[in-house]
Amino acid sequence: LRTANREAIALMQSIRRTESDQGMPVVISGCVGPRGDGYVVSERMTPEQAREYHSEQISAFAEEGADMVSAITMTHAEEAIGVALASRDAGLPSVISFTTETDGRLPSGMTLADAVDSVDDATGGEPAYYMVNCAHPDHFSEALADGQAWVQRVRGIRANASRMSHAELDESEELDSGNPEELGQLYRRLRSRFPHFSVLGGCCGTDHRHVAQICAACH
Repeated sequence: LRTANREAIALMQSIRRTESDQGMPVVISGCVGPRGDGYVVSERMTPEQAREYHSEQISAFAEEGADMVSAITMTHAEEAIGVALASRDAGLPSVISFTTETDGRLPSGMTLADAVDSVDDATGGEPAYYMVNCAHPDHFSEALADGQAWVQRVRGIRANASRMSHAELDESEELDSGNPEELGQLYRRLRSRFPHFSVLGGCCGTDHRHVAQICAACH
């Protein structure tokens, strides 16, 4: 695992060298996922257990020269706290991305607001910023309350193309790719409410079509 992670960052370093010569700035992020299922809280850990568990992968990123760590599809705050602490131990900034259910809450049942506040309180505001991923904008947009301080800590969105629930996606024979143009317009509406959202991408069911529409809508 350590070798695979170091080789992955080395590959990104080689791509950065090529792109930097053409004036394209590149940030290298080492990505970690949840210990268990990204749709349900199957491997709940304490912050210290998560810190130890994720430190192996994160330290490999640091040794190879990654710029940051992104924790994707976090299902509960305790694991996110552990990732943020392990990243701090390795000297890397972290980004915490939570997944939500159709009600806008984490699979653990915690609200997005409480999850962000919990991680910030436990780590002294260690994460560079937060994201939401692996949920359709309709599932979490109402949870993003205008004017509340915690929302300013959210900087990025990687939404699903599909409105299906995680349980429905699990049972699907093939991924629902939704409507790329509609997804781009939903991102545009989110950006009009929250202009500080600056890291945009896609999760389940998305491909180059969706990313192109997001770029076109939000440029």
